[in-house]
Amino acid sequence: MTQIANQNIKSTPHQSAVNKDSLSDLAAFALERAKALGATAADVEVSTSVGQSVTVRLNEVETIEHNRDKGLGITVYLGQQRGNASTTDFSRAAIERTVAAALAIAKYTAADEFAGLPDAHRLAKAPYSNEGLYYAWPLSVEAATELAKRMEAAAFAVDKRINNSEGASVSTSESDFIYANSLGFMGGFPSSRHSASVSVIAGTDDGMQRDYWYDVARSGEKLATPEMIGRLAGERTVARLNARQATTCEAPVLFDPIMASGLIGSFVGAVSGSSLYRKSSFLLDSLGTQVFSPRVSIFEDPFVVGGLASGPFDSEGVATAARDIVKEGVVNGYFLSTYSARKLGMATTGNAGGNHNLIVAPGELDFAGLLKKMDRGFVVTELMGQGVNSVTGDYSRGAVGFWVESGEIAYPVEEITIAGNMKDMLKGIVAVGNDVLALGSKQTGSILIDKMSIAGGAE
Repeated sequence: MTQIANQNIKSTPHQSAVNKDSLSDLAAFALERAKALGATAADVEVSTSVGQSVTVRLNEVETIEHNRDKGLGITVYLGQQRGNASTTDFSRAAIERTVAAALAIAKYTAADEFAGLPDAHRLAKAPYSNEGLYYAWPLSVEAATELAKRMEAAAFAVDKRINNSEGASVSTSESDFIYANSLGFMGGFPSSRHSASVSVIAGTDDGMQRDYWYDVARSGEKLATPEMIGRLAGERTVARLNARQATTCEAPVLFDPIMASGLIGSFVGAVSGSSLYRKSSFLLDSLGTQVFSPRVSIFEDPFVVGGLASGPFDSEGVATAARDIVKEGVVNGYFLSTYSARKLGMATTGNAGGNHNLIVAPGELDFAGLLKKMDRGFVVTELMGQGVNSVTGDYSRGAVGFWVESGEIAYPVEEITIAGNMKDMLKGIVAVGNDVLALGSKQTGSILIDKMSIAGGAE
Protein backbone atom coordinates (compact mmCIF):
# COMPACT_ATOMS: atom_id res chain seq x y z
CA MET A 1 0.00 0.00 0.00
CA THR A 2 1.23 3.52 -0.74
CA GLN A 3 2.59 5.16 2.37
CA ILE A 4 2.33 8.65 3.83
CA ALA A 5 5.39 10.67 2.89
CA ASN A 6 7.56 12.26 5.55
CA GLN A 7 5.84 15.52 6.48
CA ASN A 8 8.98 17.53 7.38
CA ILE A 9 6.93 19.33 9.99
CA LYS A 10 8.06 19.80 13.59
CA SER A 11 6.63 17.02 15.73
CA THR A 12 6.53 16.51 19.46
CA PRO A 13 6.90 12.88 20.63
CA HIS A 14 4.30 11.55 23.02
CA GLN A 15 5.64 10.79 26.48
CA SER A 16 4.28 7.86 28.48
CA ALA A 17 2.62 8.91 31.72
CA VAL A 18 4.51 6.22 33.69
CA ASN A 19 7.60 4.26 32.70
CA LYS A 20 7.54 0.49 32.36
CA ASP A 21 9.60 -0.20 35.49
CA SER A 22 7.11 1.84 37.49
CA LEU A 23 4.20 -0.18 36.08
CA SER A 24 5.89 -3.40 37.19
CA ASP A 25 6.59 -1.96 40.63
CA LEU A 26 2.97 -0.88 41.03
CA ALA A 27 1.70 -4.32 39.98
CA ALA A 28 4.06 -6.06 42.40
CA PHE A 29 3.01 -3.76 45.23
CA ALA A 30 -0.70 -4.41 44.59
CA LEU A 31 -0.15 -8.18 44.67
CA GLU A 32 1.96 -7.96 47.83
CA ARG A 33 -0.76 -5.96 49.59
CA ALA A 34 -3.45 -8.38 48.44
CA LYS A 35 -1.53 -11.29 49.95
CA ALA A 36 -0.81 -9.36 53.16
CA LEU A 37 -4.51 -8.51 53.57
CA GLY A 38 -5.57 -12.13 53.24
CA ALA A 39 -6.22 -12.83 49.55
CA THR A 40 -5.59 -16.43 48.53
CA ALA A 41 -4.93 -15.35 44.94
CA ALA A 42 -4.95 -12.16 42.91
CA ASP A 43 -4.22 -10.62 39.53
CA VAL A 44 -3.67 -7.03 38.51
CA GLU A 45 -3.33 -4.94 35.38
CA VAL A 46 -1.68 -1.52 35.31
CA SER A 47 -1.91 0.52 32.13
CA THR A 48 -1.18 3.92 30.67
CA SER A 49 -2.10 5.46 27.34
CA VAL A 50 -1.58 8.69 25.48
CA GLY A 51 -3.16 9.88 22.26
CA GLN A 52 -4.12 12.73 19.99
CA SER A 53 -6.95 13.28 17.53
CA VAL A 54 -7.30 16.18 15.09
CA THR A 55 -10.46 16.72 13.05
CA VAL A 56 -10.77 19.12 10.12
CA ARG A 57 -14.06 20.10 8.48
CA LEU A 58 -14.32 22.22 5.36
CA ASN A 59 -10.60 22.95 5.53
CA GLU A 60 -10.82 24.36 9.06
CA VAL A 61 -9.71 22.71 12.30
CA GLU A 62 -12.84 21.60 14.15
CA THR A 63 -11.45 19.68 17.16
CA ILE A 64 -8.10 18.91 18.72
CA GLU A 65 -8.19 16.28 21.43
CA HIS A 66 -5.40 14.99 23.64
CA ASN A 67 -5.83 12.12 26.07
CA ARG A 68 -3.54 10.80 28.77
CA ASP A 69 -5.04 7.98 30.81
CA LYS A 70 -3.88 5.52 33.42
CA GLY A 71 -5.50 2.89 35.56
CA LEU A 72 -4.97 -0.05 37.88
CA GLY A 73 -7.49 -2.84 38.26
CA ILE A 74 -7.11 -5.70 40.72
CA THR A 75 -9.09 -8.91 41.19
CA VAL A 76 -8.72 -10.80 44.45
CA TYR A 77 -9.91 -14.22 45.55
CA LEU A 78 -10.86 -15.54 48.96
CA GLY A 79 -10.99 -19.17 48.00
CA GLN A 80 -13.50 -18.98 45.18
CA GLN A 81 -15.11 -15.73 46.23
CA ARG A 82 -14.11 -12.96 43.87
CA GLY A 83 -13.88 -9.18 44.20
CA ASN A 84 -12.65 -6.47 41.87
CA ALA A 85 -11.81 -2.79 42.24
CA SER A 86 -9.92 -0.17 40.24
CA THR A 87 -8.28 3.22 40.59
CA THR A 88 -6.66 5.92 38.51
CA ASP A 89 -4.57 7.09 41.46
CA PHE A 90 -1.15 5.44 41.44
CA SER A 91 -0.15 6.50 44.95
CA ARG A 92 0.68 3.61 47.29
CA ALA A 93 -2.07 4.67 49.69
CA ALA A 94 -4.69 4.68 46.90
CA ILE A 95 -3.57 1.26 45.67
CA GLU A 96 -3.81 -0.16 49.18
CA ARG A 97 -7.35 1.24 49.51
CA THR A 98 -8.26 -0.30 46.17
CA VAL A 99 -6.97 -3.71 47.23
CA ALA A 100 -8.91 -3.45 50.48
CA ALA A 101 -12.07 -2.51 48.55
CA ALA A 102 -11.70 -5.56 46.29
CA LEU A 103 -11.31 -7.81 49.34
CA ALA A 104 -14.37 -6.27 50.98
CA ILE A 105 -16.39 -7.05 47.84
CA ALA A 106 -15.07 -10.62 47.74
CA LYS A 107 -16.20 -11.24 51.33
CA TYR A 108 -19.81 -10.59 50.34
CA THR A 109 -19.71 -12.43 47.02
CA ALA A 110 -21.03 -15.96 46.69
CA ALA A 111 -18.41 -18.62 46.02
CA ASP A 112 -18.19 -19.73 42.39
CA GLU A 113 -16.61 -23.11 41.80
CA PHE A 114 -15.33 -22.01 38.40
CA ALA A 115 -13.69 -18.77 39.57
CA GLY A 116 -9.94 -18.42 39.91
CA LEU A 117 -6.67 -17.80 38.11
CA PRO A 118 -5.65 -19.85 35.06
CA ASP A 119 -3.75 -23.10 35.56
CA ALA A 120 -0.08 -22.14 35.95
CA HIS A 121 1.13 -24.35 33.10
CA ARG A 122 -1.02 -22.39 30.62
CA LEU A 123 0.62 -19.04 31.33
CA ALA A 124 2.96 -17.54 28.73
CA LYS A 125 6.64 -18.05 29.40
CA ALA A 126 9.38 -15.53 28.63
CA PRO A 127 10.87 -14.70 26.29
CA TYR A 128 7.88 -13.94 24.10
CA SER A 129 7.70 -11.75 21.02
CA ASN A 130 5.70 -8.58 20.61
CA GLU A 131 7.30 -7.67 17.29
CA GLY A 132 5.52 -5.02 15.28
CA LEU A 133 2.99 -4.04 17.95
CA TYR A 134 4.45 -0.64 18.80
CA TYR A 135 5.50 2.18 16.52
CA ALA A 136 5.70 5.69 17.91
CA TRP A 137 4.25 8.29 15.56
CA PRO A 138 5.50 11.65 16.83
CA LEU A 139 2.93 13.67 14.93
CA SER A 140 2.46 17.33 15.79
CA VAL A 141 -0.96 18.96 15.66
CA GLU A 142 0.25 20.93 12.63
CA ALA A 143 1.25 17.78 10.76
CA ALA A 144 -1.98 15.98 11.66
CA THR A 145 -3.96 19.01 10.48
CA GLU A 146 -2.17 19.00 7.13
CA LEU A 147 -2.88 15.29 6.63
CA ALA A 148 -6.56 15.77 7.45
CA LYS A 149 -6.85 18.74 5.06
CA ARG A 150 -5.23 16.71 2.29
CA MET A 151 -7.72 13.87 2.82
CA GLU A 152 -10.71 16.16 2.69
CA ALA A 153 -9.37 18.01 -0.36
CA ALA A 154 -8.80 14.72 -2.20
CA ALA A 155 -12.38 13.67 -1.51
CA PHE A 156 -13.79 16.97 -2.80
CA ALA A 157 -11.62 16.75 -5.91
CA VAL A 158 -13.38 13.55 -7.02
CA ASP A 159 -16.57 15.24 -8.21
CA LYS A 160 -18.19 18.69 -8.09
CA ARG A 161 -21.33 17.14 -6.63
CA ILE A 162 -19.45 16.56 -3.38
CA ASN A 163 -20.42 19.74 -1.55
CA ASN A 164 -20.15 19.10 2.17
CA SER A 165 -18.08 17.23 4.70
CA GLU A 166 -18.61 15.43 7.99
CA GLY A 167 -14.91 15.85 8.68
CA ALA A 168 -11.50 14.27 8.23
CA SER A 169 -9.64 12.95 11.27
CA VAL A 170 -6.13 11.76 12.06
CA SER A 171 -5.63 9.95 15.37
CA THR A 172 -2.64 8.52 17.16
CA SER A 173 -2.66 6.25 20.20
CA GLU A 174 0.14 4.65 22.20
CA SER A 175 -0.27 2.53 25.31
CA ASP A 176 1.63 0.29 27.70
CA PHE A 177 0.54 -2.23 30.31
CA ILE A 178 1.69 -4.81 32.81
CA TYR A 179 -0.41 -7.81 33.79
CA ALA A 180 0.67 -9.85 36.81
CA ASN A 181 -0.80 -12.51 39.07
CA SER A 182 0.02 -14.34 42.27
CA LEU A 183 1.15 -17.42 40.33
CA GLY A 184 4.32 -15.51 39.50
CA PHE A 185 3.41 -14.29 36.04
CA MET A 186 4.31 -10.72 35.09
CA GLY A 187 4.34 -9.49 31.53
CA GLY A 188 3.35 -6.63 29.28
CA PHE A 189 4.32 -4.66 26.22
CA PRO A 190 3.71 -1.32 24.53
CA SER A 191 1.33 -1.07 21.60
CA SER A 192 0.14 1.55 19.16
CA ARG A 193 -2.84 2.17 16.91
CA HIS A 194 -3.00 5.02 14.41
CA SER A 195 -5.80 5.91 12.02
CA ALA A 196 -7.04 8.32 9.38
CA SER A 197 -10.59 8.76 8.07
CA VAL A 198 -12.82 11.10 6.10
CA SER A 199 -16.56 11.31 5.39
CA VAL A 200 -18.14 13.56 2.75
CA ILE A 201 -21.59 14.39 1.38
CA ALA A 202 -22.77 14.74 -2.21
CA GLY A 203 -26.01 15.89 -3.83
CA THR A 204 -28.78 18.19 -2.66
CA ASP A 205 -32.13 18.02 -0.84
CA ASP A 206 -33.61 14.51 -0.87
CA GLY A 207 -30.84 13.27 -3.14
CA MET A 208 -28.03 13.75 -0.62
CA GLN A 209 -25.69 10.81 0.08
CA ARG A 210 -22.72 10.35 2.39
CA ASP A 211 -19.95 7.79 2.59
CA TYR A 212 -16.48 7.48 4.03
CA TRP A 213 -13.18 5.66 3.96
CA TYR A 214 -10.48 5.04 6.52
CA ASP A 215 -7.30 3.19 7.31
CA VAL A 216 -5.80 1.94 10.57
CA ALA A 217 -2.40 0.46 11.39
CA ARG A 218 0.12 -0.05 14.18
CA SER A 219 2.54 2.20 12.30
CA GLY A 220 1.60 5.62 10.99
CA GLU A 221 4.00 5.09 8.09
CA LYS A 222 1.91 2.14 6.90
CA LEU A 223 -1.31 4.09 6.58
CA ALA A 224 -2.54 4.78 3.06
CA THR A 225 -1.81 8.26 1.77
CA PRO A 226 -4.34 10.99 2.56
CA GLU A 227 -4.96 11.29 -1.18
CA MET A 228 -5.87 7.61 -1.49
CA ILE A 229 -8.19 7.65 1.53
CA GLY A 230 -9.86 10.84 0.34
CA ARG A 231 -10.27 9.60 -3.22
CA LEU A 232 -11.91 6.36 -2.07
CA ALA A 233 -14.27 8.26 0.24
CA GLY A 234 -15.23 10.57 -2.63
CA GLU A 235 -15.76 7.76 -5.13
CA ARG A 236 -17.87 5.76 -2.69
CA THR A 237 -20.03 8.81 -1.97
CA VAL A 238 -20.66 9.74 -5.62
CA ALA A 239 -21.45 6.12 -6.48
CA ARG A 240 -24.41 6.25 -4.09
CA LEU A 241 -26.14 9.18 -5.82
CA ASN A 242 -29.57 8.53 -7.38
CA ALA A 243 -30.12 5.47 -5.19
CA ARG A 244 -33.45 3.68 -5.28
CA GLN A 245 -35.12 0.64 -3.79
CA ALA A 246 -34.62 -2.82 -5.22
CA THR A 247 -37.55 -5.04 -6.07
CA THR A 248 -38.62 -7.46 -3.33
CA CYS A 249 -37.16 -10.84 -4.21
CA GLU A 250 -34.84 -13.65 -3.21
CA ALA A 251 -31.35 -13.29 -4.69
CA PRO A 252 -27.63 -13.77 -4.04
CA VAL A 253 -26.03 -11.21 -1.72
CA LEU A 254 -22.40 -10.11 -1.78
CA PHE A 255 -21.01 -8.57 1.43
CA ASP A 256 -18.06 -6.26 0.79
CA PRO A 257 -14.97 -6.88 3.00
CA ILE A 258 -16.01 -4.49 5.79
CA MET A 259 -19.52 -5.93 5.95
CA ALA A 260 -18.17 -9.48 5.60
CA SER A 261 -16.07 -9.04 8.74
CA GLY A 262 -19.36 -8.47 10.57
CA LEU A 263 -20.59 -11.89 9.45
CA ILE A 264 -17.44 -13.44 10.88
CA GLY A 265 -18.04 -11.43 14.05
CA SER A 266 -21.50 -12.98 14.43
CA PHE A 267 -19.92 -16.42 14.16
CA VAL A 268 -17.28 -15.53 16.78
CA GLY A 269 -19.97 -14.36 19.18
CA ALA A 270 -21.91 -17.58 18.70
CA VAL A 271 -18.92 -19.83 19.50
CA SER A 272 -17.54 -17.74 22.37
CA GLY A 273 -17.63 -19.11 25.89
CA SER A 274 -20.19 -16.82 27.50
CA SER A 275 -22.74 -17.47 24.74
CA LEU A 276 -22.14 -21.20 24.91
CA TYR A 277 -22.42 -21.72 28.66
CA ARG A 278 -25.45 -19.43 28.84
CA LYS A 279 -26.97 -21.42 25.97
CA SER A 280 -27.69 -18.17 24.14
CA SER A 281 -26.10 -19.23 20.86
CA PHE A 282 -27.44 -20.57 17.58
CA LEU A 283 -24.28 -22.69 17.34
CA LEU A 284 -24.46 -24.75 20.53
CA ASP A 285 -22.47 -28.00 20.39
CA SER A 286 -21.06 -27.05 16.99
CA LEU A 287 -17.50 -28.26 17.62
CA GLY A 288 -16.60 -30.78 14.92
CA THR A 289 -19.70 -30.02 12.85
CA GLN A 290 -20.14 -28.51 9.39
CA VAL A 291 -21.26 -24.93 10.05
CA PHE A 292 -19.85 -23.12 7.01
CA SER A 293 -19.71 -24.00 3.35
CA PRO A 294 -16.70 -26.26 2.62
CA ARG A 295 -15.22 -23.26 0.80
CA VAL A 296 -14.57 -21.49 4.11
CA SER A 297 -11.50 -21.91 6.32
CA ILE A 298 -10.58 -19.53 9.15
CA PHE A 299 -7.20 -19.40 10.86
CA GLU A 300 -6.41 -17.59 14.11
CA ASP A 301 -2.90 -16.16 14.18
CA PRO A 302 -1.90 -14.11 17.26
CA PHE A 303 1.63 -13.65 15.90
CA VAL A 304 1.05 -11.57 12.74
CA VAL A 305 3.76 -8.90 12.78
CA GLY A 306 1.92 -5.60 13.08
CA GLY A 307 -1.46 -7.35 13.39
CA LEU A 308 -4.16 -5.28 15.05
CA ALA A 309 -5.13 -8.23 17.27
CA SER A 310 -1.69 -9.79 17.81
CA GLY A 311 -0.28 -10.65 21.21
CA PRO A 312 1.75 -13.37 22.95
CA PHE A 313 -0.80 -13.83 25.73
CA ASP A 314 -4.42 -13.00 26.46
CA SER A 315 -5.81 -10.75 29.20
CA GLU A 316 -5.26 -13.52 31.78
CA GLY A 317 -1.63 -14.13 30.85
CA VAL A 318 -2.49 -17.39 29.06
CA ALA A 319 -0.19 -18.14 26.13
CA THR A 320 -1.82 -17.65 22.74
CA ALA A 321 -1.50 -20.15 19.92
CA ALA A 322 -2.05 -20.21 16.17
CA ARG A 323 -4.84 -22.63 15.26
CA ASP A 324 -7.48 -23.59 12.74
CA ILE A 325 -10.86 -22.30 13.87
CA VAL A 326 -12.72 -23.51 10.78
CA LYS A 327 -11.32 -26.03 8.31
CA GLU A 328 -13.26 -26.52 5.09
CA GLY A 329 -16.43 -25.46 6.85
CA VAL A 330 -16.00 -27.58 9.99
CA VAL A 331 -15.67 -25.82 13.36
CA ASN A 332 -12.44 -26.92 15.04
CA GLY A 333 -12.30 -24.44 17.93
CA TYR A 334 -14.24 -22.19 20.26
CA PHE A 335 -13.11 -18.91 21.89
CA LEU A 336 -12.76 -19.55 25.61
CA SER A 337 -11.42 -17.78 28.68
CA THR A 338 -10.41 -19.71 31.79
CA TYR A 339 -13.80 -19.15 33.42
CA SER A 340 -15.94 -20.04 30.40
CA ALA A 341 -13.78 -23.10 29.69
CA ARG A 342 -14.27 -24.39 33.22
CA LYS A 343 -18.03 -23.81 32.95
CA LEU A 344 -18.03 -25.93 29.80
CA GLY A 345 -15.66 -28.60 31.13
CA MET A 346 -13.04 -27.63 28.57
CA ALA A 347 -9.63 -25.91 28.45
CA THR A 348 -9.01 -22.21 27.87
CA THR A 349 -8.11 -21.32 24.29
CA GLY A 350 -6.21 -18.16 25.25
CA ASN A 351 -9.05 -15.89 24.20
CA ALA A 352 -9.83 -13.97 27.38
CA GLY A 353 -10.39 -10.48 26.02
CA GLY A 354 -11.48 -11.64 22.55
CA ASN A 355 -10.25 -13.24 19.36
CA HIS A 356 -6.83 -12.64 17.86
CA ASN A 357 -6.22 -12.10 14.14
CA LEU A 358 -8.81 -14.18 12.31
CA ILE A 359 -7.80 -14.76 8.71
CA VAL A 360 -10.46 -16.06 6.33
CA ALA A 361 -8.71 -17.95 3.55
CA PRO A 362 -9.24 -15.94 0.34
CA GLY A 363 -10.48 -17.50 -2.86
CA GLU A 364 -9.27 -16.87 -6.40
CA LEU A 365 -11.79 -14.21 -7.45
CA ASP A 366 -11.42 -10.46 -7.02
CA PHE A 367 -14.43 -8.21 -6.47
CA ALA A 368 -15.17 -7.95 -10.20
CA GLY A 369 -14.94 -11.72 -10.49
CA LEU A 370 -17.42 -12.16 -7.63
CA LEU A 371 -19.87 -9.86 -9.43
CA LYS A 372 -19.58 -12.03 -12.54
CA LYS A 373 -20.13 -15.16 -10.48
CA MET A 374 -23.18 -13.63 -8.78
CA ASP A 375 -24.60 -12.43 -12.14
CA ARG A 376 -27.71 -10.89 -10.57
CA GLY A 377 -28.14 -9.82 -6.98
CA PHE A 378 -27.29 -7.29 -4.29
CA VAL A 379 -23.96 -5.92 -3.01
CA VAL A 380 -24.03 -4.79 0.64
CA THR A 381 -21.82 -1.82 1.54
CA GLU A 382 -23.59 -0.58 4.68
CA LEU A 383 -25.88 -2.15 7.28
CA MET A 384 -28.22 -0.57 9.83
CA GLY A 385 -29.47 -1.92 13.14
CA GLN A 386 -28.37 -4.96 15.10
CA GLY A 387 -30.86 -7.41 13.63
CA VAL A 388 -29.17 -10.71 14.57
CA ASN A 389 -30.90 -13.02 17.05
CA SER A 390 -28.01 -14.71 18.87
CA VAL A 391 -30.23 -17.61 20.02
CA THR A 392 -32.04 -18.50 16.79
CA GLY A 393 -29.64 -17.04 14.22
CA ASP A 394 -32.42 -15.08 12.54
CA TYR A 395 -30.92 -12.19 10.60
CA SER A 396 -32.73 -9.05 9.40
CA ARG A 397 -31.02 -5.71 8.79
CA GLY A 398 -31.50 -2.52 6.86
CA ALA A 399 -29.03 -2.32 4.00
CA VAL A 400 -27.45 0.02 1.46
CA GLY A 401 -25.47 -1.03 -1.58
CA PHE A 402 -25.78 -1.77 -5.29
CA TRP A 403 -27.97 -3.89 -7.54
CA VAL A 404 -26.12 -6.11 -10.00
CA GLU A 405 -27.34 -7.27 -13.40
CA SER A 406 -25.37 -9.49 -15.78
CA GLY A 407 -22.34 -9.36 -13.52
CA GLU A 408 -22.11 -5.56 -13.50
CA ILE A 409 -23.24 -2.92 -11.02
CA ALA A 410 -26.48 -1.48 -12.40
CA TYR A 411 -27.55 1.16 -9.85
CA PRO A 412 -27.20 2.15 -6.17
CA VAL A 413 -29.77 0.85 -3.70
CA GLU A 414 -31.11 2.18 -0.40
CA GLU A 415 -34.01 1.63 2.01
CA ILE A 416 -34.17 -2.13 1.75
CA THR A 417 -33.96 -4.99 4.22
CA ILE A 418 -32.03 -8.23 3.79
CA ALA A 419 -33.06 -11.27 5.82
CA GLY A 420 -32.18 -14.90 6.38
CA ASN A 421 -30.86 -17.20 9.07
CA MET A 422 -27.18 -17.26 10.00
CA LYS A 423 -27.05 -21.06 9.82
CA ASP A 424 -28.27 -21.00 6.23
CA MET A 425 -26.14 -17.97 5.36
CA LEU A 426 -22.88 -19.52 6.59
CA LYS A 427 -23.58 -22.79 4.77
CA GLY A 428 -24.66 -20.83 1.70
CA ILE A 429 -21.32 -19.08 1.16
CA VAL A 430 -20.37 -19.82 -2.43
CA ALA A 431 -17.17 -17.76 -2.62
CA VAL A 432 -14.74 -15.65 -0.60
CA GLY A 433 -12.92 -12.93 -2.52
CA ASN A 434 -9.22 -12.11 -2.56
CA ASP A 435 -9.99 -8.41 -1.95
CA VAL A 436 -8.90 -8.75 1.68
CA LEU A 437 -8.87 -5.78 4.04
CA ALA A 438 -6.87 -5.89 7.29
CA LEU A 439 -8.59 -3.12 9.22
CA GLY A 440 -9.33 -4.98 12.44
CA SER A 441 -9.18 -8.33 14.19
CA LYS A 442 -11.00 -10.11 11.35
CA GLN A 443 -9.40 -10.19 7.90
CA THR A 444 -11.56 -11.29 5.02
CA GLY A 445 -12.37 -10.57 1.43
CA SER A 446 -15.90 -10.08 0.13
CA ILE A 447 -18.27 -12.95 0.91
CA LEU A 448 -20.89 -14.14 -1.58
CA ILE A 449 -23.99 -15.90 -0.20
CA ASP A 450 -26.18 -17.96 -2.51
CA LYS A 451 -29.53 -16.41 -1.54
CA MET A 452 -31.25 -14.12 0.95
CA SER A 453 -34.62 -12.42 1.11
CA ILE A 454 -34.56 -8.81 -0.06
CA ALA A 455 -37.46 -6.55 0.92
CA GLY A 456 -37.68 -3.36 -1.10
CA GLY A 457 -40.29 -2.02 -3.49
CA ALA A 458 -43.13 -3.94 -5.11
CA GLU A 459 -42.45 -7.46 -6.34
